[in-house]
Amino acid sequence: MTVTAAEPLEELALDAARQLEGAPAGTIIRWAHETFGDKFTVTSSMADGVLSHVASQAIPGIKVLFLDTGYHFAETIGTRDAIASAYNIEVETITHPLRVPEHEAEYGKLYQTDPDLCCAIRKVWPLDRALAPYDAWAAGVRRAESPSRADIPVVAWDPKRRKVKVNPLAAWTDDDVEAYVAKHDILINPLKQIGYLSIGCEPCTRPVQAGEDPRAGRWSGSAKTECGINF
Repeated sequence: MTVTAAEPLEELALDAARQLEGAPAGTIIRWAHETFGDKFTVTSSMADGVLSHVASQAIPGIKVLFLDTGYHFAETIGTRDAIASAYNIEVETITHPLRVPEHEAEYGKLYQTDPDLCCAIRKVWPLDRALAPYDAWAAGVRRAESPSRADIPVVAWDPKRRKVKVNPLAAWTDDDVEAYVAKHDILINPLKQIGYLSIGCEPCTRPVQAGEDPRAGRWSGSAKTECGINF
């Protein structure tokens, strides 16, 4: 089924959330592709290749958007390149029109002075532009990652962008991820091996200590917990 312009997308998202709760991740991705066709895309932070692999198995050749903020770890860029080469996907890298030196000449080091604005400029706005042609998009967020994500549905309405948001891995536990990685020999960002359980921009990410929330290493020492892309 392909959605027409007259379809009430918000209602469709709510119905799909109920119907697809408990469905395999590949089934959720196939539903999105069958429903939206070329108006559906997948995004990945390249912390690992789980979502990219699931998507490639469900829809071979599917486009995966990667947002390069200019502040990524070299390991993240390397993981992107490895995943693009290893899986049957088309990786499209989204960049900001201002290179980091130009950005810092104009704004200073916003990650130190105003991290919310930094995320808005380097992450949220470029992704918003990249998602403009699409009616639906998928991300790899999971309920087990943090309390702020505990209630995310497998399909949701993205009110900021007025699009359908697909979360095919929402119900996956950490054990589910580990089992999938082991079964399919999934590529993993090497930073995860040294304690970076949630990987964002290099200036704003540190390794997580034993017993900490997996996202405790993001914007450590501040009340900030999300970049604004997913929430």
